[in-house]
Amino acid sequence: MKTFDSTKIGLLDILEEVHCGKIQLPDFQRGWIWDDDRIKGIIASVAKSFPIGAIMLLETGNENVRFKTKPIEGVKLNDEVKPDLLILDGQQRITSLYQTIMTNEVVTTRNEKNYEIKRWYYIDMKKAMDDSHDLEEAITSINEKKQITEDFGRRIILDLSKKEYEFENLMYPLSMIRDYSVWRREFNEYWQYDREKSIFWDKFEGKIINSFNKYMIPVIIMKKENPKEAVCQVFEKVNTGGVSLNVFELLTATFAADEFDLKTDWQEIKEELQQHKMLAKVSNTDIIQAITLLSTYNKKLKLAQQGTPDEKLPAISCKRKDMLELTLNDYKKYRDLIVQGFIKAAKILFENHIYTARDLPYPAQLIPMSAILAVIGDNIDNLSNKKKLMQWYWCGVLGELYGSANETRFALDLPQVVEWIMNNGPKPKTIYDANFSPSRLHTLRTRNSAAYKGIYALLMADDTKDWLSATKIDLSTYFSESIDIHHIFPVAWCKKHGIKKDDYNCIINKTPLSSRTNRIVSGDAPSKYLKRIQKHAGVDDEEFHEILKSHVLSPEFLYADDFETFFNDRKEKILQRIEKAMNKPIAREEIQLEEGVYIAENDESEDD
Repeated sequence: MKTFDSTKIGLLDILEEVHCGKIQLPDFQRGWIWDDDRIKGIIASVAKSFPIGAIMLLETGNENVRFKTKPIEGVKLNDEVKPDLLILDGQQRITSLYQTIMTNEVVTTRNEKNYEIKRWYYIDMKKAMDDSHDLEEAITSINEKKQITEDFGRRIILDLSKKEYEFENLMYPLSMIRDYSVWRREFNEYWQYDREKSIFWDKFEGKIINSFNKYMIPVIIMKKENPKEAVCQVFEKVNTGGVSLNVFELLTATFAADEFDLKTDWQEIKEELQQHKMLAKVSNTDIIQAITLLSTYNKKLKLAQQGTPDEKLPAISCKRKDMLELTLNDYKKYRDLIVQGFIKAAKILFENHIYTARDLPYPAQLIPMSAILAVIGDNIDNLSNKKKLMQWYWCGVLGELYGSANETRFALDLPQVVEWIMNNGPKPKTIYDANFSPSRLHTLRTRNSAAYKGIYALLMADDTKDWLSATKIDLSTYFSESIDIHHIFPVAWCKKHGIKKDDYNCIINKTPLSSRTNRIVSGDAPSKYLKRIQKHAGVDDEEFHEILKSHVLSPEFLYADDFETFFNDRKEKILQRIEKAMNKPIAREEIQLEEGVYIAENDESEDD
């Protein structure tokens, strides 16, 4: 099947179709943004009969590819007109030419400093006919009053505010290109049919006016039979605006055809999500992807229950193609379930000491997690079920499995985790794939790594208390005490004693502490600063040692200022905590093999 036609159409014919609404824009097209210089440039190109590039149009009439439409900016339609064609590529060029040629109204554009300005466009007839000038120099724009002034507006050097001034100064308005015969008659009347001026006009008409009247634009017309995915993909590949549209914007235009305002609905969802700090960075596309995942899962499940053979069952998927095919009915059906799934996920992760969006290891992992929770519902309140969910979660985080190819893993996670939790099925592939190498602890230094954030959360388990306040680090104290991760053996002390930077800056030598506690630590040896902290805390030795132990360390090595023994001991303790979270053994002798050369993270960002 042929998916497109290519032809040439006259520029003025295209602008006429735009004017009457037969050619419009899909509502996902962004606004008109061209500046004054670019407008003058494209006018000059047409005047010189230079190519300005092909435009791409889409036939309307396909019920499966319905978009809300809008006229080109500047078009005024008395009645609602259904377009025959939609502009996929060429919006800026067509809008520029339409507004300067067809509207006979001042054009709102921008100058080189990006300030909004209003301009009328003219062709300087004398420069246009003078071969010593480039034709581009003849294209000029003038302010809303049609005047050019000097001396802060006190002296007018060019006034085109009346038609006779245009004739006198030989300045031809672009807005008269279509009705040039009217302007020509009045021009000749003004000059009293002066032979020399009439000959000049005839030459101008032959060189410039005819260039516009005869100008042909290459046009590619996509057939209406093309699927939505093809239309959207073509738009993004060829669009010259330079800004890629996301799935949400494309679905907004699709749903708008059924009178549903997706943008307004997203704002309502966003307000609900923002009540939870961890969900502050959830995007509209995340919500769409989770809804698509749940929708395809339920469709497959329903058909399977009806006895459809496995080979004929649709795939569970949330790739771009699937999201673009999401129907409004399915969006409405699963929207609330997914929003509540995100909120439930946030509450569960709060319980596991992940408090903010900054501390969230993999924001993308919330997508399958929300869908899983939408399916499981209240069953997640069962302690055993929640432990299984968190095992899957920690395996994904500590196994660092959500860095790429996420859509494929999402599609496996949803059915496998649900089956494992609800029916005691086989362990999900994410758990099977997860592996943590002890050597990875040496390379985790900043929040750039998901595993770093995960271990940071694990370090706050088991009633971890701040050294100074002796209060448990939980949701309230995390914010009120400005809890952050800080060095245990201070950087200054480590440098002084020749400790390797890779060791003292990795997560093994870091722990969550309040900003007040960290100030007392200063750069001293642990044996010194611990005495100061204990004195400020006002607790006895036994209680203070228990507080220190809550940070997954052995206090005796700190009091001995023995970095090496402390380091090896704490590494082992952290590995045991990781094993517990993943519920998988870690081979201590294993060496992590990475393709390529490891590039260190920016260590200095979290030096104390």
